[in-house]
Amino acid sequence: MKTSRMAASGCLVAALAIGIGACGSDSSNSSGGSSSGSGGESKTLDVYSSLPLQGASRAQTEALNNGAKLALEQKGVKFTTLDDSTAQTGAWTPEATQANARKVAQDKNAAVYIGEFNSGASAVSIPILNEAGVPQISPANTAVGLTTNEAGAAPGEPEKYYPAQTRTYARIVPKDTIQGAALATLMKQDGCTKVAMTNDKEVYGAGLAKNVELAAKSQGLNIISNDAIDKNAANYRSLASKAKGAGADCFVYSGITANNAVQLYKDFAAALPTAKLYGPDGVAESGFVNPKQGGIPASLDPRVKVTVATLDPGSYPPEGQQFFKEFTQKYGVKNPDPYAIYGYEAMSLALDAIKRSNTGTKEDILKAIFATKDRSSVLGTYSIDKNGDTTLTDYGVYAVDNGDLKFDETIKAKPAG
Repeated sequence: MKTSRMAASGCLVAALAIGIGACGSDSSNSSGGSSSGSGGESKTLDVYSSLPLQGASRAQTEALNNGAKLALEQKGVKFTTLDDSTAQTGAWTPEATQANARKVAQDKNAAVYIGEFNSGASAVSIPILNEAGVPQISPANTAVGLTTNEAGAAPGEPEKYYPAQTRTYARIVPKDTIQGAALATLMKQDGCTKVAMTNDKEVYGAGLAKNVELAAKSQGLNIISNDAIDKNAANYRSLASKAKGAGADCFVYSGITANNAVQLYKDFAAALPTAKLYGPDGVAESGFVNPKQGGIPASLDPRVKVTVATLDPGSYPPEGQQFFKEFTQKYGVKNPDPYAIYGYEAMSLALDAIKRSNTGTKEDILKAIFATKDRSSVLGTYSIDKNGDTTLTDYGVYAVDNGDLKFDETIKAKPAG
């Protein structure tokens, strides 16, 4: 049912005041609404997402947006989905990301920016949004340097991302000190003795590789190489041959699917025919695991495991299990993508912060996000710390089964040091 601007205005004011939503819109990209301004006038509250909607990550980012829309139903806030990728590259680009961030920075009614999907993209958008004071929530970033100077961060991180010298960015997934430890723990647990590693040189991939190295060292796991790849290379046979000569019995890639991951795994799998193959959340998507979407051959399925900060649906609290039920009913998806629940929670946190702000201003919404403590959510109970990091720590391990990711186990790992 269409809702008039005036009706939506009164409805969102009520929602902010008493926490009950009762407005909606028939638009697939937005849900119209408004909030009370400082002078008592009405203004629209705009929430945006910025995700790569083309290429290998498309299935995951569509699930993220659908999760966000599910959280938005009957909440009365305008939601606009932006694309930080291009058809030509099939992945996020700095130019598209800059354009999205600038668009939102110039919107005086922008309330929250949900993004980015890729950590390298957030390295581009955070400074732009920071200068404009726009609150940003990432449902997927894990690169350490976006929030702290801990192991895995590059020189100048994270300060260079915050020109306003205040924090405007938060994330609801654990950072890569946790994922690096999870990968090392998994490989050690699976009996790996000599691990060949490559990284894609991006903010996320290079940083995570450092975390894997540190965690492996603390656990006595031998990482025999950490080679940066050229994403435009025709093949990686020379690197794979080097790993074979060094006696590697396992291979792990630190990077994203769009940076030629499928070719990389094909070449290493061929050179190391008995080696186990591992990857992070950067390849935990159908564009990597499903051969019909250009992913790895089905013959590699038994050898591949990936880590991602989502768990078996049965491991989530009742709120999380209810989410999966409602998502399935709404979108007709039997096994929701692991990222769908993060889209839902990113939007839910944004709406909760808007409500707790009492004013709907960027400044107060931002304060509310960083004041999030012991939040009971679909992901479990968590807080946002002073750096913008979540207190959640568990990582899920997924196997590949007939082109789909299949939950295998939960890894509880502590960062090195």
